[in-house]
Amino acid sequence: MEMTYYDHGTAAERWERARQFFEAKEYAMAAGILGTLADEVPEQVAPRLLLARAYYHSAQLRRAEAELLKVLELDPVESYARLMLGRTLERQGRAADAAPHLRMAAALNGDFGQAPPPRGE
Repeated sequence: MEMTYYDHGTAAERWERARQFFEAKEYAMAAGILGTLADEVPEQVAPRLLLARAYYHSAQLRRAEAELLKVLELDPVESYARLMLGRTLERQGRAADAAPHLRMAAALNGDFGQAPPPRGE
């Protein structure tokens, strides 16, 4: 794989660069940086969660799903990852798969009522 100037620097510099691309809505570029970074620090949730968000926003839903599952392996009570996994599954037309994750996210956030209905209903 060919390195670009985006790949150079310390992990902290690349993290900041990836966040800047994400904030600029350059999601594919952010994902390119974050993929390597997440693999370098597999025990950290933040890079993998931002990578999942970059995939989600660039409509790479299967990749987003895979990263979110990895986040939840590291931190099963990460409520935002649960919510995002539910939304990712919904966006793939998998409302039944999404429902338990959306309910769990709501419960983790203290909302013991019903989870929001799947989009499109």
